[in-house]
Amino acid sequence: MPASARPLIIAGQLRRQYLLPPDGRPLLDTPGGNLLYAASGARLWTEEGVGLLARIGEDYPQEWLRTFQKNGFDTQGVKILRESLDLRTFLVYTDVNTAQSANPVSHFARLGLTFPKSLLGYQSPEEKQDSRARQNPDSPRLLDIPETYKHPRAVHLCPLDFTTHAQFTAAFRQFGAGVITIDPNPGYMNANFLLDLRSLLQGVTAFLPSEDQIRALFWGRTDDLWEMAATLGSFGCQVIVIKRGGRGQYLYETETGRRWEIPAYPTQPADVTGAGDAFCGGFLAGYAETLDPLQACLHGNVAASLNIEGSGPFYAFDAMPGLAQARLQSLTDIVKQIA
Repeated sequence: MPASARPLIIAGQLRRQYLLPPDGRPLLDTPGGNLLYAASGARLWTEEGVGLLARIGEDYPQEWLRTFQKNGFDTQGVKILRESLDLRTFLVYTDVNTAQSANPVSHFARLGLTFPKSLLGYQSPEEKQDSRARQNPDSPRLLDIPETYKHPRAVHLCPLDFTTHAQFTAAFRQFGAGVITIDPNPGYMNANFLLDLRSLLQGVTAFLPSEDQIRALFWGRTDDLWEMAATLGSFGCQVIVIKRGGRGQYLYETETGRRWEIPAYPTQPADVTGAGDAFCGGFLAGYAETLDPLQACLHGNVAASLNIEGSGPFYAFDAMPGLAQARLQSLTDIVKQIA
């Protein structure tokens, strides 16, 4: 990435993906992780390189990094540790919208598939509350940020632990990032962290939780999604987007109080893995280009629609030329402002 460029930067996780999709062939030990899906969503809308920030172990396949570079991703921010990191992730779909990550042996047996030796010893990660003072071993660190990433045009933080989000948000504000977006980690989307979000969201451009996550955050306080969005906006965040899966998105603009209900682009999903991440990447690129939250949402919506029509983070790159723009125009014609 040229030193003079103001890049799009995305921080997140790289994974060795073991995916049994609803249809189609299994993806066994292939590139995955929220970072790749988000970066691919952004890359659909920009000719510039997208900078990746992540940590991997010395056992991570180096040829994959070269593949990322060929797809327009800058890997200067991928820190290779002098140790192994277990970055395996397993996901199986029992139907197009229902995924499980536990008991891989039984699922391979149920489907009549040979269990891969490289997945031996895999344990599904435990869901636990984030720490306010400790980073996860595979989360990127401030010292991992290359000099060429310190004057970014826009930054997106994929789901990472609360401490990493807090540190990176403050750092990139100091670096002068014009746009900062956050996709929260489920580990801090609970009532115990609601007050902590006052400091996290101050000066953030957009906060992009799923409907399930924002409901968990406000459990016992309110059932009104727009009230939840307004509360988070009052913490200093310009835009709140509630991702609602196949039902599209709710968009709330803090300064004006305007609200939009955006339907998902109608498509036949084959594999919804990474759809939310692809949306966030598309949103980042769209906002960096237009500075318009509605247009950013539409860019994210289209990126997600292309992502779910096949499997793997790079599937959308094979879409017919002009298809993304055609879908963008189609969505623009049907979006509904409700207040």
